[in-house]
Amino acid sequence: MATGTSGQLNEDAAKFLAVQQKYTEEAAKRFRPDGTAQFVNLRDASAGKFRALSEDPWVDHAALNAKEPVKDGSKYKFVILGAGYGALLYAVRLIQAGLTDGGPNDILFVDTAGGFGGTWYWNRYPGLHCDIESYTYMPLLEETGYVPKTKYSPGPALREHANRIAAQWNLADKALFRASVKSASWDEATRAWNLQVKESRGPGEGGRDLQIQAQYFLLAGGILSVPQVPKMPDLELFSGPIFHTARWDFSVSGGSPDDLTLTGLEGKRVGIIGTGATAIQVIPHLAKWAKEVYVFQRTPSHVHWRGQKDTDPEEWRNKIAHKKGWQHHRMQNLNMFLTNGAEDGTENLVNDAWSRLASYAAIIGSPKGGIIEPTPEKIGAHVGSMYQLDAQYTAKVRARVDEIVKNPATAAKLKAWYPTWCKRPTFSDEYLEAFNLPHVHLVDTDGKGIDAATQNGLVVANTTYPLDILVLSTGFRTPAYKSGSPASRADIAVYGRGGKSLDDKWLGQGAATLHGICTNGFPNLFFTGVAQTGQAANFVYTLDAGGQHIAHIIAAAEKKAGPGAVVEVTSEAEEAWSGQIMQRAAYFASVVGCTPGYITAEGEATKTTQDPLAMMKQARSSTWSEGMESFIKVLEAYRAEGDLKGLEITPLLAN
Repeated sequence: MATGTSGQLNEDAAKFLAVQQKYTEEAAKRFRPDGTAQFVNLRDASAGKFRALSEDPWVDHAALNAKEPVKDGSKYKFVILGAGYGALLYAVRLIQAGLTDGGPNDILFVDTAGGFGGTWYWNRYPGLHCDIESYTYMPLLEETGYVPKTKYSPGPALREHANRIAAQWNLADKALFRASVKSASWDEATRAWNLQVKESRGPGEGGRDLQIQAQYFLLAGGILSVPQVPKMPDLELFSGPIFHTARWDFSVSGGSPDDLTLTGLEGKRVGIIGTGATAIQVIPHLAKWAKEVYVFQRTPSHVHWRGQKDTDPEEWRNKIAHKKGWQHHRMQNLNMFLTNGAEDGTENLVNDAWSRLASYAAIIGSPKGGIIEPTPEKIGAHVGSMYQLDAQYTAKVRARVDEIVKNPATAAKLKAWYPTWCKRPTFSDEYLEAFNLPHVHLVDTDGKGIDAATQNGLVVANTTYPLDILVLSTGFRTPAYKSGSPASRADIAVYGRGGKSLDDKWLGQGAATLHGICTNGFPNLFFTGVAQTGQAANFVYTLDAGGQHIAHIIAAAEKKAGPGAVVEVTSEAEEAWSGQIMQRAAYFASVVGCTPGYITAEGEATKTTQDPLAMMKQARSSTWSEGMESFIKVLEAYRAEGDLKGLEITPLLAN
């Protein structure tokens, strides 16, 4: 018996090592020396054809122009950059904290979009759904009383919910849409933020340059806000219609966000670049309507089962929304399972494929992780344990490809060879099935990407694929851009005390915050992002934790110093918090083995370096390694102390 057991262990070890070798080989194929420079933002593209793709196809200029305009020189208590779920959560938490009076100058949202919704305003492609269960993802369900119609809500319902929140808290008329903040500068004389804003008024109307003052400036731009396209040779020469999934062109495809009758694709050869989370949702709809579909793949996705279903009213009343605080509890429950932190016997309330991916803890932390001693032995043991935990999930999801896709060669190319945490997992009951259709063709580039474009198609490995329409499902700029500076993530320039640039601070020393929400030298500036905070697969959970914390700090500061308090973290406090983050950074060593992509900044984040400064900056940009629940407890303990330790609070001086 012992011999047999030993033989089985050796066999299992050999299989495990073979998988690790495969991961290494596949990642090596995809590393490029240009990293994130292989992409260009739509707005920054040199070809006018691509810059035009960044324009807003949904905006109603006439309706917006009919409203009373924001006056040049106006001053607001709160200016919130963004108008998506995060921005709305910030505003609601400020209102609930008693920080606004409902007046016309208490809150102003500024957003480049033509309406509320953030990513759910811009993204309207066919098949759009949230990949997190609606009951945990859609914010403020308990407060609004809204019941999602399905377990995973489609794009129109998510956009409608943003408008519902705005209406319920009287925020609908507190937005400057079609506007971008070019720069924000702290004015020591007035102790306020001066914002230089450019507002578009639509075709033939020109634009307006405005200066707006804000007592408090909150950056609430999301992490999926800057669409990008690949720097592919001659892409601008393609003569057919071309558009990005974040700016879907229904005038080409036919249909609308509410009517997915894509008759414009009939008889057409459609190419789509990308096989990430967006493409997984789009491709089944292309397959339904187009004559031929060519899917250009650099790196396949892990595709888990979705299991979409209608909301059962009885289950909603008796099991889901059956007690006060149910939504936060459900968010917490999902996160416990994703961080490998659920105790034995804990009921899995969400009970979907996401909730079974405990190895996702590798990038969002785990209460079981603790602090990993930064030695080769300890890090190696930790990374090995994460790979062992993940092996069961990746093996099952690759086996699922073989179960569904009939052509063995196609199935082999659709299998993802990297750990679960390296790319956003995807979920579909239609994507893999589409490759059984004779007119859907997988063009696998073996990790190299597309060679070039021509007037009539794309070239891969000396073969030209003729196309009539090209869809770019090429994602968004990584949040690690410019070391993850909150200013660059929001695509603005921010200057604090003495004209110091926030980007320069981040690039020079790395992330430096208290609890990931504020930084020294930039008074009354608040943000949440991906560095020095807790993280969750459900980003709304992260945003709301930050929003509640910001609202508490401002309310406590005004109670202490009166309305108009100036709040600034001390350099000592942000260094102490950065030290806490750095102490836990070794936990995330599993990312080093990842294939290049959005999470790894196209491999730039996984490059090994012996430069102490570079290593320190990278460690400072980590997140809280012990999971979101642990992070929230840290915030709650800080708030319970009541003395705003580490923050300098001074009253607003008379102008």
